[in-house]
Amino acid sequence: MSKAFLVWLTTFCASSCLVMGQTSAPKFSNEFLSIGVGARALGMSNTQVSQVGDATAGYWNPAGLLDQPAKYDFSLMHAEYFAGIAKYDYMGFSTPIDSLNHIGVSVIRFGVDDIPDTRFLYDANGAINYDNIRFFSASDYAFLFSYARRVNWLNGLKLGANFKLIHRIAGPFARAWGYGLDAGAQLNLKKWQFGLMVRDLTGTFNAWSHSSELLADVYTQTGNIIPENSVEITLPKAILGISRQFYLGKRLGLLTAVDFDMTFDGKRNVPIKSDFVSIDPHIGLELNYREIIYLRGGIGNIQKIKDFSGGTSTSFQPNFGVGMRIKMVRLDYALTDIGDQSESLYSHIFSLHVSLPGKEE
Repeated sequence: MSKAFLVWLTTFCASSCLVMGQTSAPKFSNEFLSIGVGARALGMSNTQVSQVGDATAGYWNPAGLLDQPAKYDFSLMHAEYFAGIAKYDYMGFSTPIDSLNHIGVSVIRFGVDDIPDTRFLYDANGAINYDNIRFFSASDYAFLFSYARRVNWLNGLKLGANFKLIHRIAGPFARAWGYGLDAGAQLNLKKWQFGLMVRDLTGTFNAWSHSSELLADVYTQTGNIIPENSVEITLPKAILGISRQFYLGKRLGLLTAVDFDMTFDGKRNVPIKSDFVSIDPHIGLELNYREIIYLRGGIGNIQKIKDFSGGTSTSFQPNFGVGMRIKMVRLDYALTDIGDQSESLYSHIFSLHVSLPGKEE
């Protein structure tokens, strides 16, 4: 097992250096995979890497699959953004193979449907004919296949990995297929929990193909460059998490968590930044009453914004959430802020989590 871990670490270092050397990689790629899944997590400002322990771990940190409460774990989520224009859906499932190995599957879709295609708005006589309007969807899909293993030679250490398949569609005009790998680890030390998640470990590659002939006339008339088939690379990103559970008497519990998102593609507009790494911290809290009623909150996306007068101000995004557990079923709700402090655009997010025991349990 120690040799396997050294091979994993060597592969990570080598592949990260190789991918970060790609100068053609965009700064933001596959951003729909940065939103997060589960109302519980979103209500806590995405502070999940160190303490997630259910089917959503396939997204947040596959090592956490080993802590799921029952043999079969299911999670569903639905959210709508920008006044319902964009829809975001998630489904996850996980189950153990044996006491040391767990597997999981996650499906994510972010899409805008019923977009008008007005290329044929004018008929052959030059008159407007609204019956000629067609509609298409712009959708992003991700399929995550997760594996987690408990490591016996270091007590409390769990390792996990994802293979993810990406499919992006822009109606009949363009589509892309991509693939990538994630790796994660969790370690429990006394009352503290630590987690590390490396997304796009070897870089995630999206191969785009464009049906340029469908829009050649429009591009020519508007003076735009006709797109060509290309490969888009998503650079590695590391997330370090720390959490601890406190007990306030016999009935109340308080979970505190902080995550640090680390990107290596140059300076970003975050509190800690340098040419090598930019660090975006976010904090989350979860207060529970007998693990039946949950109250959650968090702060994230802390940024310094420059105004037109040359001054700067600090903005942040607060998130709130509640949850209720009835036996093996948990219903969660989150109110998340995806706008700035002056023009906030709040989104309502609902998720359902179900744990089912096996016949032997």
